[in-house]
Amino acid sequence: MARPSKFDRDEAIETAMEAFWRDGYESCSVKALSERLGITRSSFYNAFNSREDLFAEVLERYARQSPDRAFADLVSDGQVRALITRTFRLACRVRAADPDGKGCLAVKSVDELCGRDRILGPLLEEAILGNVARIERLLEFGKETGELPESLEPHATALALKAQLVGLNVICKVIRDETELRLAAETALRGLGLFEEATDA
Repeated sequence: MARPSKFDRDEAIETAMEAFWRDGYESCSVKALSERLGITRSSFYNAFNSREDLFAEVLERYARQSPDRAFADLVSDGQVRALITRTFRLACRVRAADPDGKGCLAVKSVDELCGRDRILGPLLEEAILGNVARIERLLEFGKETGELPESLEPHATALALKAQLVGLNVICKVIRDETELRLAAETALRGLGLFEEATDA
């Protein structure tokens, strides 16, 4: 099987992302990925160096389109609750709209690879902890601007929010209804004092 003369790397990464997301990392051998991409194994190694490097590239791209990417956005004074609420609502909408109920690629991969893969496990740990750190900075900003109360503990609350997102990305494999997912998410946000009723999402 000859490598196509016009190899579209971006399209190949998207195709690989879907394969990893649906089937899991371990189920996607170099042989299977090469066949899926329509290239030879040697062309695969020339293009991506290794399966691990391809997955790392996939994970980086996925992070840019994941609903919780918004936690890295700059917000105006008094907009922290609104951003958090919008992000959770978007996650509910995106997960409910997926007919395959795949959930989150990163969360799925954490369960599969952390503690088992010495290369990709730490990469996933860094991604998850980085997300917690971004949420924590957002909460600290909310305290500094006076939107959030002084009694709020940013680190503990960031961990709670991340845990809720992880849970949402697991339960969506069973509960596919957006209204039900939002009910779970918004109840948790209310409990943390972070729900913004008037937010459009």
